[in-house]
Amino acid sequence: MNSHPTEPLLEVEEILPILNTISLFGGLTEKQLYEVFRLLEKSHFEKGDFVFERGTPPSHIYIVWKGRVELLLDIGGSYLAQTVFDIGQCFGETSAIGIEPHTASAMAVEPTDLIVLPTSALFKIWKTDKALFGMLVLNIAREACRRLSKADETLLHYFAQHEHHTPHPTELQE
Repeated sequence: MNSHPTEPLLEVEEILPILNTISLFGGLTEKQLYEVFRLLEKSHFEKGDFVFERGTPPSHIYIVWKGRVELLLDIGGSYLAQTVFDIGQCFGETSAIGIEPHTASAMAVEPTDLIVLPTSALFKIWKTDKALFGMLVLNIAREACRRLSKADETLLHYFAQHEHHTPHPTELQE
């Protein structure tokens, strides 16, 4: 459970126009956006506050409303910055869908306001509106695929930079 307090998201006029620019909500109808909006909450974090820590169970899907959040990998007790999430970007969604503990930690790098969708609300959608739930899960899968592709590119670049030439089997025959 997220120990950081959340409160109702009441800024309808400020939030509704940006919801459909957020990848998680892509392709949703106006009615579906409104249904999701009713379930959203907000939370504030000061610089250095952890949104969640590695190994904790997922409790929310997070969207950066104001500020920035850094995803940190715990490498033997030291943190390595993996990525930074800016306004409109979402994180924590793959842990929520996978029902797996977080594999990294997320920390506010400046005073940050997040829009949060509790996982309990996501699973309520599953019970009440399968089409909406399907669109949300499809959008989460697309975002996860984009991140995986980016991670693959990063790894390929790293290995290309650090690769030692290994002779091709045809070169060994000469």
